[in-house]
Amino acid sequence: MLEALIGFIALFGLVLLRVPIAVAMIIVGTAGFAALRNWNAALNLLGNAAFDTGLSYTLSVIPLFILMGNLLTISGVSQSLFSTAHSLLHRMRGGLAMASIVACGGFSAVCGSSLATAATMSKVAMPSMRKAGYADSLATGSIAAGGTLGILIPPSVILIIYGLLTEADIGKLFIAGIIPGLLGVLFYLAAVYVTVLLRPGLAPSEHEDIALDRKDIWGVLAVLGLFAVIMVGIYGGFFTPTEAAAIGAATALIIAFLSGGLTFEKLFTAALNCARTTAMIFAIIIGAEVFSNFISYAGVPDALLNFVQSLDVNAYVVMLILVLIYIVLGAVLESLSMILLTVPVFFPLVTSLDFGTGILSDPEMVLIWFGIVVVVVTEISLISPPIGLNVFVLRSVLTDVPLRTIFAGVLPFWAADILRLALLIAVPALSLMLI
Repeated sequence: MLEALIGFIALFGLVLLRVPIAVAMIIVGTAGFAALRNWNAALNLLGNAAFDTGLSYTLSVIPLFILMGNLLTISGVSQSLFSTAHSLLHRMRGGLAMASIVACGGFSAVCGSSLATAATMSKVAMPSMRKAGYADSLATGSIAAGGTLGILIPPSVILIIYGLLTEADIGKLFIAGIIPGLLGVLFYLAAVYVTVLLRPGLAPSEHEDIALDRKDIWGVLAVLGLFAVIMVGIYGGFFTPTEAAAIGAATALIIAFLSGGLTFEKLFTAALNCARTTAMIFAIIIGAEVFSNFISYAGVPDALLNFVQSLDVNAYVVMLILVLIYIVLGAVLESLSMILLTVPVFFPLVTSLDFGTGILSDPEMVLIWFGIVVVVVTEISLISPPIGLNVFVLRSVLTDVPLRTIFAGVLPFWAADILRLALLIAVPALSLMLI
């Protein structure tokens, strides 16, 4: 256990020194495993982790879904989603901010990436909100918060990685993410409503009628159709998640072509961005594999389980403690790294807890419920200071908006997320009723 504690301290120290998290995990994991075993075993572990990850058929689902999201970005469906939502909600005070959230939810349903959703929608929605006289805080806050929906509403890359780490059914994880994702949209809409009710000056009223455009309707139908094909195909057993990702990427290519926005240059850019994102994710997965093997060999999961059992506390108390740990970690760690670091340690503990009778009496349901809770906490970390990756993505796109303005804008949405998280923990059936 002392070696594991030193390893965690060394890892956080390297992260604070701005060493990339993947490199930090590889260094600490390899050195720690060598200290426990020997250097030959540690280097073999590193080589096997890189080889197995690079050649994993199951992990091929990640670049395929990322490519699907990139192709949809260049197809213009994001603009169609925003325009349609705007035409339906523009008469409400704060309607443009609400339209941004709805569009983010729709786009994330077929994109799967929070950062891509935030970056894309900032270019689509921000100019319209500024032209209408919206305060930068509300405008950026709604986009940053709406972007977090990309890691929960299926198909979600984070849910896929959680499923691979825990061997949970990815199809069931996708189904479990639907209601919590829709709740996220509703809670964010409520946050906008309450914010503009208390501070009307943040969002002027709109009175002009906005007609629905036929092209925008077709764009929305394309997104809904693609989402339906993926979910029905996986849940109906017609194809695996990997096959669904391939079908989704091919369909997204057709949508981009039919939209008239596809050029060779844009296709090359989409493929290049996909390769870069995939390389980053795979590097983090390799690092997490090495580090988690070191932590497991040091006996951390067993020691944690024995410690919790010795406390003799309610299972829900343990869940609340884990959630608090995630909220603290989310303030200093990038979301994917946080999940890869903690899930291998925590999920054996959670599945061993006694939640009594009912829907959580089945360990598989506990595993899926825990996955949804973890992803929702990760959503919160994406807009929490001082890291808040979605905030920094917006800052990189909107260079004239100060960070403090964006962080001030996300506060109502952060509060809405905390309420949603509490509801999902208190009522597990919200996540599991569709399975």
